[in-house]
Amino acid sequence: MGERIEFSRPDGKTTPGYYAAPTIDDAPGIVLIEEWWGVTPDMMAIADRYAELGYRVLLPDLFRGRTAAAGDEANHLMQGLDFMDAAMQDVGGAIAHLKKADPKVGVTGYCMGGALALLAAMHAGEADAAVIFYGFPPPEAGDPATIQIPIQCHFAKHDDFFTPAGVEKLEERLKEGKVPYELFWYDAKHAFANPNPPGSAGLGHYDAAAAHLSWERAVRFWKNTLK
Repeated sequence: MGERIEFSRPDGKTTPGYYAAPTIDDAPGIVLIEEWWGVTPDMMAIADRYAELGYRVLLPDLFRGRTAAAGDEANHLMQGLDFMDAAMQDVGGAIAHLKKADPKVGVTGYCMGGALALLAAMHAGEADAAVIFYGFPPPEAGDPATIQIPIQCHFAKHDDFFTPAGVEKLEERLKEGKVPYELFWYDAKHAFANPNPPGSAGLGHYDAAAAHLSWERAVRFWKNTLK
């Protein structure tokens, strides 16, 4: 459904990405940020699903064509990523690219992408709303209390990567800053929306009920904030 494109970053460089869109040109946009596996078929499928719902979706290829199947490969790719550059330049450029056609643009991401979506909400300045799936940046990356757009968060109660204790600290800052937010907990493990088994760009933690409910909540949120 989608196509590979290149778009400009604020610094003048370009970023490759996967773009999926409905037939109308002036639909609101969503920047979708990959998990640490890279731009996988699953991520492109999510972009296509949003396009079918009437959104223009841009999935920046942060790893520039590289993907991982196993956790150690993915960790290696993620450790080589400049998170602030990715948030400000790749994601910031994607937001600006989508805003050329429609003023309303949201940003969302899973795992590593969730952390980057929060960074973009804190620092990129152009997004109108954000949906975070089981990821957040370290405290030194910025203060969530400074976020000025509505956000929705989805976290797992049994997450060993982004722990409930870390989520609770995040929520404290959101409350302190009076950020308009929703935060939902799921009785599941990290990456509960990823259907893939270990060794195939997944952890084997898929929870169909949690995946479905979080998707429905995100779709409702986008309708309320972007449309």
